[in-house]
Formats: sequence, structure tokens, C-alpha cells
Amino acid sequence: MFLRKKTYISSGSLSAQAWKRFRKDKLGFGSLIFIGTVFLIALLGYLITPDPTPFANDQCLEMGLKKPGYRAEFILVPKKPPVKRSNIFHRMIWGQKSRFHAYPVVNGYVDIYDHDGDYLREKPEKFLQQHQEATLIHRTYWLGTDRFGRDILSMLVIGARISLSVGFISVFISLVLGILIGSIGGYFRGWIDNFIVWFINVVWSIPTLLLVIAITFALGKGFWQVFIAVGLTMWVEVARVVRGQILSLREKEFVEAGRALGFSSFRIITRHLLPNVMGVVIVISAANFAAAILIEAGLSFLGMGVQPPVPSWGSMIKENYGYIILDYAHLAILPGVAIMLLVLAFMLIGNALRDALDVKTL
Repeated sequence: MFLRKKTYISSGSLSAQAWKRFRKDKLGFGSLIFIGTVFLIALLGYLITPDPTPFANDQCLEMGLKKPGYRAEFILVPKKPPVKRSNIFHRMIWGQKSRFHAYPVVNGYVDIYDHDGDYLREKPEKFLQQHQEATLIHRTYWLGTDRFGRDILSMLVIGARISLSVGFISVFISLVLGILIGSIGGYFRGWIDNFIVWFINVVWSIPTLLLVIAITFALGKGFWQVFIAVGLTMWVEVARVVRGQILSLREKEFVEAGRALGFSSFRIITRHLLPNVMGVVIVISAANFAAAILIEAGLSFLGMGVQPPVPSWGSMIKENYGYIILDYAHLAILPGVAIMLLVLAFMLIGNALRDALDVKTL
């Protein structure tokens, strides 16, 4: 009981001091606020995007390659039969299928096709008279559109979900595997540790991107496959650090006292060793989060990440990098800047946490 009480008081005091030091780091704390804002925007998703359709994939070829700030007029005609309106939680996660046929007003005319497939061009006033239930709206494309007429702002917002999801799930997988393997090797040593070190060195010697590509080929292309592939390649660094920390801690007096009191190895590892390692693991997790975002963007750029129509920052760069030398460079620059800012924020948080959790400076 005395051992548990002493450990928890020390950890709580350290956490309070570390949090105070972290808040004094303006770059680190500002990055935390920035990431929290991005997370909130990604969570709300379709509730705040200009295009609330699934995957922000509402295509309007007449609106293709419009510059940021372009304002357009649309005539909305309700679909028949009516599309059922989803509840707010379903819309927030999956979006809402469009309940209207949207006819853009281009150069003062509405281009439509009749039931026989004949092309017609009418004035908006005449079209509204023929369709009493239709409404005229104005829509602003704040960041412009791509070649298919999709809203860039909406795609960036939904694409943020992919980057954050890859980071969270990949880091979670890497933490589970890394902490489990590293703690077992560092605590029990012997042939178990030798085998784990050999296995870590084998995986460590393979370039990360090549290993991810190989796993992606084995699991297939898709949303969840990317998460698993990235997570299975990021546990090595966590395992190495956890193993090294536990190797040094297992010889301390409080571990010897735990053995003398008859505590099991599982209890010593989980309740007394791992809490003293988590500070370093948190710092590594921040760096791994940034690395996971970059790897996912690279895979999507190569066409092996999430597949269309799911929007991804990496796939947006792939689809629009040809426009960099033209007058539409923003189509590739905007997702690139989003990736850069999010990765930079996580790196700054990692540096701030490293300084805040450094016991030598507390």
C-alpha cells in the first residue's frame, strides 16, 4: 500500500508541474489549440461544410475550375420521390444525400435536358415559373472548385478526418504493440529479450514506406487497410524506447520491493514500471502522429491510400498537382499547406512535451 501511494503522489506532482511548463511554451500550447480546432472541425464535418453530401462529392461540371470566392446561382428543384432527411448524428458522420436537383445559372441561362433527352436552354424566370416548388439560391465557393466542380473547402474539411483518423488509430496500434513487446523484452530479458531485439532490428532495417506498401498490397487498398498498415510499421520505435526504459527501471529499489512483497510480474509492469515510462511514450506518440499523417498522404498520392470518392489531402494533391504550372496552383497548394501545418503542430507539441516532461529540469 505504501509503495502504491508513494508512486501515485510522485506521478501526480510531476504531471502538475509538467502541465504548467507545457502551458508556458507558447508554440506548444498554441499547437495544441490549433489541433483541437482542427479536430472539432473534422468532428462536425458535414454539419459545417458547404457541401454536405457524402464524401463532399457533389459534382457540377459547369462549376469546374472556379477561382476562390466565386459566387454562383443555382435553382434547386426537389427530387421525386423525396429524399428522406437523416437525423443530425447520421448527417454529421455520413453526410446527407442531396434532396434537390441543382441547376446552375450560367451566363443568364439554365441548361437542362427534358424527358426525351433533348437539350434546352431557358431563362431562370421562365424555369421558376414552370417549377413552382423550385427555389433560387446563391452559393459562394470560398476556396474554389476542382475540375469536377467539387467544393475544395468541403473536401479539405472531410479530408482532415482521414488524416486525424489515420494518426489516432495508427498511433493506438503502435502503442499497444510497442508497449507490450518492449515491456516484455525489457523486464524478462534472457532469450526473450534477445529474440525481441532481433525482431525489432529486422523490422527496423526495412524502409518504412516500402514496408507500408508491402502491407497495403497484402491487405488491399482501402480505408481501414491504410490504418492497419501504418500502425504495424510504427511500433518499432515505441518498443525500443520502452524496452530501454524498463531495462533501467527494473533494477530500482521499488521494483525489488515489489518482488519481495510477492507482486506478480504483470502487476509490477503495469502499475509501477509503465507509469514511469509514459512520459517518454507520449512524446514519441506525438512524433508518430505526424509521421502517420505524412505516410498516409504519401500513400494516397501514390494511389495506394484511401480510394475515391473518399477525399484525402494526399489524393487531392495527386489529382491537382498538374495545375501547379497553370493558373490553378491553389488546388494542390491548399492540401499541401494543410498537411504541413498539421504535421508542424504535432512536432511542436512533441518538442514542448519533451521539455515539460524532462525531470532533470523540473
